Amino acid sequence: MLADGDFSQLKELRFGLVTNSTAVVAECHILELMAAAGTNPSVIFTPEHGLKAMSEDGIHLADSSDNGIPVISLYGKKKQPQAEELEDLDLLVFDIQDVGVRFYTYISTMGLAMQAAADAGIPFMVLDRPNPLGGDYVSGFVRTDLPGSFTSLYPLPIAHGLTVGELARMIKGESWLPGLSNLDLKIIPMQGWQRWMRWPDTGLPWLATSPNITDYYAALLYPGIGLLEGTGANEGRGTREPFQMAGCPDIDAEKVTAKLNRLNLAGVQFVPARYTPVSMPGRSSSPKCRNKEVHGVRVVVTDYRSIQPVETGVAVATELYEALPRPARKSFFRTGFDDMAGSSMLRQAIEAQASPDEISHLWRRDLERFKLQREQYLLYRPDPETESDAGEIIANIGSSDDKTIGGLYGYQRQQRQ
Repeated sequence: MLADGDFSQLKELRFGLVTNSTAVVAECHILELMAAAGTNPSVIFTPEHGLKAMSEDGIHLADSSDNGIPVISLYGKKKQPQAEELEDLDLLVFDIQDVGVRFYTYISTMGLAMQAAADAGIPFMVLDRPNPLGGDYVSGFVRTDLPGSFTSLYPLPIAHGLTVGELARMIKGESWLPGLSNLDLKIIPMQGWQRWMRWPDTGLPWLATSPNITDYYAALLYPGIGLLEGTGANEGRGTREPFQMAGCPDIDAEKVTAKLNRLNLAGVQFVPARYTPVSMPGRSSSPKCRNKEVHGVRVVVTDYRSIQPVETGVAVATELYEALPRPARKSFFRTGFDDMAGSSMLRQAIEAQASPDEISHLWRRDLERFKLQREQYLLYRPDPETESDAGEIIANIGSSDDKTIGGLYGYQRQQRQ
């Protein structure tokens, strides 16, 4: 693990660190560990939501400082480190916990930082972390309309099943961004993580990755319920349960709930919900349907291992759309929905009243092609022996006192191109 060696690989180097508050090892932030080892970054770069991951989505942030170290925002006037900010550096390091979803902007920040490092002629090092959705779950339309937006930059499905280290390898290897062919990419892989693991299987505590993903169930449901951000429906913002509730004013919550439960979706049940989104500065100042009673559903996860989050979200979006009066359907989809979905096909299928199962068939061919394409970039291969003993491994993790990235996921010292 990098920290176990007192960051010996970084000694005598001037390096920049792209990070936020999720970069925790053994309950200590990486900046604290670096300071204790006498190896501080020369500059810190931060993604959307800032160094503390507490700023609302979409809010542009100014530069600041942390214990005398310059903190440069990559979600303000610029989204990429500038040449003058890297000219005295020997290395750029990335350490952020991602959520495994194409339209979550941390991976866009990583790719643009990779570009900047390549332009500056310095190596780019990724300290790898788990994909909270696991490495086996891959779902949703593969984005084909490129170049993409900052919120949907790569030709990935919604849930891509890659760690950030694997994704960095794929971004470079597939030339998804220009200028990366000569990038010296170094990945510090994890120890102990397996592709079947979702976050609870690691035994690690969840740290809020942004103001509305404060617990694992929000992260688990985000790939699907998050699609409602591109509609007129409320997705739970403005409540204490973002992405765990969804609805619209003046629809029949009981009827929507009954239809969703009849689908018998794996790992999830629905209960009727009536709630009123309110302004929550710092989390959601202007949620949709603010101060209006919303009728809809609460999404209850009954089995986090079997739930298919994208399919669940598509089913909710489909039933909410069909519950609306016909005139209201015309304004249900908003600018940005196709961008998040990765294709106009999802919107068109919902408008044509296709079933959730019919919709999932639409992306299967491209999904299989993507799985083959990503194969050469995987760092963590299934182990048949441990896969068959998954229940025993989970039990052991659950009874262990060592539930830190340093214990379960210690960063290996070897580097991989």
